Amino acid sequence: MEHQKTALKDIVPLGQKFAFGAGNLTNQLLPAALGVFMFFLVVGFGMSPYKAGILSAIPRFMDAILDPIMGYISDNTRSRWGRRKPYIFGGAIVVGIAFVLMWQLKAPEPGNSHETYNFIHFLLMSVIFYLGYTVFAAPLIGLGYEMTPDYNERTRLMAISQFMGQIAWMIAPWFWYLISRPELFPNAPEGVRILSFYVGFICLVMGILPALFCKEIDQAHLTGQSKLSFSGIISNVKDFFRDVKQTINNKPFLRLCGATFMVFNGYQIVASFAFYIVIFYLFNGNQMAAGQWPAWFGTVSALLTAFLVIPIITYMSSKIGKKNAFVVSTIISIVGYALKWWGFSPGNPWLMFLPLPLMSFGIGGLFTLMMSMTADVCDYDELRNGMPRKEALFGAVYWWMVKLGMSLALFLSGVILSVIGFDGNVQEQSAHTITMLRIADISIPSLAGIIAILVMWKYDITEKKAREIRDTLVERRGEL
Repeated sequence: MEHQKTALKDIVPLGQKFAFGAGNLTNQLLPAALGVFMFFLVVGFGMSPYKAGILSAIPRFMDAILDPIMGYISDNTRSRWGRRKPYIFGGAIVVGIAFVLMWQLKAPEPGNSHETYNFIHFLLMSVIFYLGYTVFAAPLIGLGYEMTPDYNERTRLMAISQFMGQIAWMIAPWFWYLISRPELFPNAPEGVRILSFYVGFICLVMGILPALFCKEIDQAHLTGQSKLSFSGIISNVKDFFRDVKQTINNKPFLRLCGATFMVFNGYQIVASFAFYIVIFYLFNGNQMAAGQWPAWFGTVSALLTAFLVIPIITYMSSKIGKKNAFVVSTIISIVGYALKWWGFSPGNPWLMFLPLPLMSFGIGGLFTLMMSMTADVCDYDELRNGMPRKEALFGAVYWWMVKLGMSLALFLSGVILSVIGFDGNVQEQSAHTITMLRIADISIPSLAGIIAILVMWKYDITEKKAREIRDTLVERRGEL
């Protein structure tokens, strides 16, 4: 395979890489923390599961709708501070503060559950939170796609970004443990309220770093942007749907979306199954005996992804290309999933960590490579459709697809548990239920990985083609 050394001017300084990674840490920590905190909305603050489901669905639905719109707005913004930075800076502040306020709920008292107050308070604050999250996240993803035009430097940038994002998944599994410790907090509601301050502050500080230290694309060479205004809203709407149509008609991009949908959601469907297998298979339903094992399973997985998988994937990508690296990493993860059959052993819980180094290649390789390849696709889109460049819109549509898939995956996860006869109200599950749970835990992500490989098989933006596209664009723009 032909390789070309990255030009000095295309190398993103290490400080900017870590600043962008800090933004991704915020982007990952917020959903990771929410996943834990929502548990205590029901068991700590006494919210009915039905109302908790409404509180989860409404803001997420709004978030999914606003993502592409925010991507379009960011792509077409012109300001002295750039297309991305004002939104990233303001969005990080809003999302950090809103996260804290969202969890300042009232604990149930004898004769007064405060459920109505908590429902209204949480709904209002979560709408503000998700609005700020959209304003922050869509431009952040677009910023990452434009920080360097080099094929391999994009992978190195995304590798550091994903490395820092894994920190969120190292610490989030322990939030549940910390909140539940009586020596730290008098009760769960107080633990949630106090811990939310720390999470919100970290997200605010880390979130503004990309706006302060990262460099955007040179706006002088950008043309074709829509003029954003209330008076021209009809024209803006037409331009928005034109850009969305061009985005979803981009065949290489559709392959990235399809492969991501399969790998990520194959993983998401069974993500909670390991927790159930540890408790109900390794420890016969005894949660006290299971102790910290489920938390360690998630933390060790994130550690391996950050320190083992991402460096290997980055090196592999530079040697055999991004598509081939994706295929290899997905095959390795399938082998890891198969090893879970022997890794979950009631006689030796330590064996659960045996398949993790191989399994981690699935998700660890996925987002490192897909984020890098989407940046290449943005160049391909400019070659086909001209200006304006649509980095934020591509990112928004990509993550809209991920969020849609997550909702489907969570639904299917519950369906599978129901079909195999899992009963959360009993301590011991039947042998048939445990066996079927373990088979699903292995077969679903493995089958999804195989389909993802087939989807990506004809993806054709190689390093050589990416550089040819870049050279054409440079000549077309009149850049030196």
